[in-house]
Formats: sequence, C-alpha cells, structure tokens
Amino acid sequence: MRPELRWEGETEQAEAAARAAEELRELQSRRTGEPIVIGNEFSEIRVCRVETRNGSRLLVESPKSGQWVALCPLELEALTWQNTDTFAAMIGHPFGPLIGAGGEGR
Repeated sequence: MRPELRWEGETEQAEAAARAAEELRELQSRRTGEPIVIGNEFSEIRVCRVETRNGSRLLVESPKSGQWVALCPLELEALTWQNTDTFAAMIGHPFGPLIGAGGEGR
C-alpha cells in the first residue's frame, strides 16, 4: 500500500486550481468566432476573442501546459512597447511572472 502524499498548502492549491478551471470554462463559453491555433516545434498556442462584462479580451491558451491568460486591449498594446530582451527574459523563466506579487523582479 502506498502512503498518501500531502503537502502544506495542498487544499489552497486545489481550490485555486478549481477556481481557475471554472474561470476558463466561463471565458470559453463567451468566445466569439473560431479560435486561431499557432504553433511551431517548440510551442502551440490557441487564441480567441472572448466577451466579458468589462469588454473584449484575447484569451491565450497553451494546450500543452494548461496555462492561459485573458488580456484586455491595453495589456495587448503593452506587448508592443516591449523589446526582444523582455521576451527573452520571459522565455528564460517559464511558468512564472517576471515581477513577483511584491513588485520585485527576478
């Protein structure tokens, strides 16, 4: 018999994952038009427009990792303000923010 594995914060992580999954389902139900899939040998991304009570968002999903983000027009425009160094830093530290919750960078 295998021992049951538990860790500190397990319940909170499970609840956060359930909330995120529900939020994603809600966003997907508000999709307008067909998704666009873009991929190469490193990644595949699915994007679609979704309507929220605060206006349109672009839902960007990574089917492989399960990660997703819904960006408003201003957040999308902010991508155009960046240079290639910003994107290189993001790729160099995957699955996490460049700036932590306290405002400190990596």
